[in-house]
Amino acid sequence: MSKIAIIGPAFPYRGGIADFNERMALELSQQGHAVEIITFTLQYPAFLFPGKSQFKDQPSVEGLSIRRSIHALNPFNWIKVGNEIANQKFDQVIIRYWIPFMAPALGKIARMIKKNSKAELIGLVDNAIPHEKRPGDTALTKYFIKPFDRFMCLSESVKIDLKALGVTLPITVSPHPIYDIFGEPVDRSEAIEKLKLDPQFEYLLFFGLIRNYKGLDLLLQSLDQMWMQIEKKRLIIAGEFYDDIAKYQKIISDKKLQDQVIICNEFIPESEVKFYFSAASVVVQPYKTATQSGISQIAIQMEKPMIVTNVGGLKEMVTAEMGYVVEPEVGEIDTAIKAFFALNKDQKDWAASIRKEKVKYQWTTFCEKLI
Repeated sequence: MSKIAIIGPAFPYRGGIADFNERMALELSQQGHAVEIITFTLQYPAFLFPGKSQFKDQPSVEGLSIRRSIHALNPFNWIKVGNEIANQKFDQVIIRYWIPFMAPALGKIARMIKKNSKAELIGLVDNAIPHEKRPGDTALTKYFIKPFDRFMCLSESVKIDLKALGVTLPITVSPHPIYDIFGEPVDRSEAIEKLKLDPQFEYLLFFGLIRNYKGLDLLLQSLDQMWMQIEKKRLIIAGEFYDDIAKYQKIISDKKLQDQVIICNEFIPESEVKFYFSAASVVVQPYKTATQSGISQIAIQMEKPMIVTNVGGLKEMVTAEMGYVVEPEVGEIDTAIKAFFALNKDQKDWAASIRKEKVKYQWTTFCEKLI
């Protein structure tokens, strides 16, 4: 078995990538590997972070070795950390890459490890080309990828992007595993009561941090206020706004959707995630751009059908038995929502179909491919 380092976000930092890294470390440990996560002392300076907090409220996951060492803005620290990791004689070092801002720090650490050890360097790439592009992104990503031995990504679209950036090394694709850290689905009645929702309504769910590329504006513009009122439908927006909430509130006001839209503008604690998904009839991901999404994997874990847009790797996750794939256009999203409810398919039937797909997204399979 191997001695493995995972470099990237982890406790006390919150978010999908931190959750992923911790769950991956647990799985690798269960497979018999010796695993350590090396994370940040400073990840983003406060003035660059759009949310309320970078940190979790809950305690760390038991059974994990997590070391806070990396200062994202200090080049001297990158050299020091790289040398320290090299001296620990890891067999494999997995470095998570999700945004060009991190390329200087993670790229320098990778170079120090490459120079001073025999560890295999594996780049686990969420986004080779970011959703929200800025000048210099391509140069930064090219700097990051140069010292690696091979790469792994979570969708074919990222593999294509890596090749477009000149990567000729092996690239393995394995879909994002299910997010089983949030537990199992609960009965709708229990979820409705927990969230203090009105049981006479059916709920659509938009879940996760709100950023422009996720297309919440498209979803709001697609909603038919009269149809929702007559058919007793409501939309739950559950997640912290990293984008200007005012533009979304204006759409709600202009379309007179105040009674049809429920906004929970906060980072949803892990213990409450299952209630939002269990209360919903369908999860809507109207993204304008995407690579892959952890939200899809939560929906699969919670056995909920989805309406997703035909961008990036989203369509790779959703078969006809799991929901709808549409173009990121207002009219198509509206049509899909109405078609979903007109189909009147029992939630138990959707759940049974989705349950069959879960086997494709096991952590065991993902980690075996990774190592």
